[in-house]
Amino acid sequence: MKVPTPVSLVRCPARLILAVGLLLTGFASTFPAQAEEAASSGRASASLSDSAARMLEDIKILASDEFEGRGVGTAGLDKAADYVAEQFQQAGLDVSVVDGGPFQSFEINDGAELGENNSLVLTGPEGRTIELKIGEEAQVCSFGGSGAFDAPVVFAGYGIEADDVGYDDFTGLDVRGKVVVVMRRNPAQSDPHGAFATAHGISRHAALTTKLSRAFQNGAVAVLFVNDPFTARDQRAGLEQQANKAAADLREAARELVAEDASEKQRTELLKKLKDALVHVDEVESIIKEQDADPLMEFGYGGTRSGKSIPCFHVTKDLVNEMLLSSIQVSLEEIETRIDKTMKPMSRPLPGWRAKGSATVETVKVPAKNVIGVLPGEGPHAEETIVIGAHYDHLGWGGEGSLAPHTHAIHNGADDNASGTVGLIELARRLASRETPLPRRVVFIAFSGEERGLLGSAAYVDDPPFPLESTVAMFNMDMIGRLEEDKLTVFGNGTSSRWSNLLDNLAEPLGLSLSKKSEGFGPSDHATFYAKRIPVLHFFTGTHSDYHRPSDDWDLINAAGTERIVSLIEKVVVATATASEAPNYLQVQGTASLERSGSRPYFGSIPDFGTDAAGYALQGVSPGSPADKAGLKGGDVIIRLGDQRIGGLDDFDLALRNFSAGEQVRVVVLRDGKEVELMVTLSSPRG
Repeated sequence: MKVPTPVSLVRCPARLILAVGLLLTGFASTFPAQAEEAASSGRASASLSDSAARMLEDIKILASDEFEGRGVGTAGLDKAADYVAEQFQQAGLDVSVVDGGPFQSFEINDGAELGENNSLVLTGPEGRTIELKIGEEAQVCSFGGSGAFDAPVVFAGYGIEADDVGYDDFTGLDVRGKVVVVMRRNPAQSDPHGAFATAHGISRHAALTTKLSRAFQNGAVAVLFVNDPFTARDQRAGLEQQANKAAADLREAARELVAEDASEKQRTELLKKLKDALVHVDEVESIIKEQDADPLMEFGYGGTRSGKSIPCFHVTKDLVNEMLLSSIQVSLEEIETRIDKTMKPMSRPLPGWRAKGSATVETVKVPAKNVIGVLPGEGPHAEETIVIGAHYDHLGWGGEGSLAPHTHAIHNGADDNASGTVGLIELARRLASRETPLPRRVVFIAFSGEERGLLGSAAYVDDPPFPLESTVAMFNMDMIGRLEEDKLTVFGNGTSSRWSNLLDNLAEPLGLSLSKKSEGFGPSDHATFYAKRIPVLHFFTGTHSDYHRPSDDWDLINAAGTERIVSLIEKVVVATATASEAPNYLQVQGTASLERSGSRPYFGSIPDFGTDAAGYALQGVSPGSPADKAGLKGGDVIIRLGDQRIGGLDDFDLALRNFSAGEQVRVVVLRDGKEVELMVTLSSPRG
């Protein structure tokens, strides 16, 4: 299949680029070198207390290469489980509550694999046969099912049933026993006020798994997905526009710089303008080269579907156009245009076409286990349970979830979440060594499968060794190893009226500055317990530029800060365990999140939830991201994006959606109390 040639900057010839390069070389001496930033992390030192030193040694072990990043399916994850169980036992916990041992076993779906029998053959009018090469001209979708089929082909538009907007591609179309061709996305994408328009990206009706479910529910035997024409056309048009603008800006900057009447001061300013323009040209050209007009989804895109489904393939627009033109004499582009204009489906059979094939999607299941140790209570509240948890799994050698997606390297996860795991172990040591037993039972759980979707905590609440009805609180630690400027974020503050004052009173003597968040739902294991109406607190020192990357290693841990956090949690647990009454449960609306995603352009910022700054505060930026290339850094507070004023993360999220990939956007940040203006060239959406 022919791939259209990426658009080039025909209006910005190579000789202009060469001339600009020479100009930059000639004027380079006018730019002062930027000073190197000093390291200021307050990391581990030789003066650690015994407790902090002990936790740091535990982190060194759990975050060593021997443990393979504690990835699902690795021997290193099993080694980590054994290590935690051993430490629980040595601390004095009861490690026999699950079938006589410390491990609560369950299974994790570890993605999917293609089996041996995958094929797709189309037969057209007059017996023409097209045998497609899997992986090149067609690809099996991992979120589909397995099975064989041999059936007539029908075209079902966007595969949408949307009663809320009065649009249904399946009305009057018999798909039972048929193979269904479905476009991606939804109608009227260019209309910001259209029936499917949303404030935060693509309509929920456009989800691939939703379309597959609609076809399955209507009796189809297989689905052939095809890229909608609008998306590629819109992306290319936007990039062409930005390419032409970048070339024009470059010309203008070059002309101004070589003008004879420019002063030396003006030349310095113009040289910066020229440099920015050249960088913009290079960045847009690079993005354009990466564009592919009709890419097939890689196997694994969209995840793995559980339960029963039907085979699902992704095919090219050229193939679908051949079927459409030979049977109903209209192209995919014409169909899209007519639907956008009339908002009426154009679903219909494709006479003469038949599809035969098979898909073998094998779900990979691997064993996993939580590690559980128990400290019995003593007294009238002994049958009430407090849970303390932290997940011990991480990303292994990378892959799914890694923010270094093309890197095959051990992700040691020292902060995420060896730090929380050793906090759990240290709390077990401290609480088990008390001379006076606690009145309530304390259950220590090291969860597995958190990185795959809170699977370990879900396994626990589905089959708890102790009743959830008498579980009075859950305390969770996830990434507590990077305390900076004494700032600690605590989620779940609103889940009980007990928490706020208790936290304030206990944190102050420890010198911790708390940023308290009300939500009980959020991206860690405490959310599973909150869903069971159990009050929760989740302790967190923030994301950073090493998050979900191989660079999250032990030498970046603030061990002394981790000890202070563990001391705070110890005091909270003891106060809860010894209280005359259990904490009450309060319902809090909303879900706490650590990052945003969707169809907006890629910026690359990491939010800082530990500050109440008037603006969008950054904990850091992703290496190699547009924000990083533009010079943004941790500690910056974004107060303006383009012409939009930014008061917080929500403002930033909405404002960013007004821009497109390849567009250069002015960003104003507060840095050390001063406004700094930077230019960011946005990249294509991620995810």
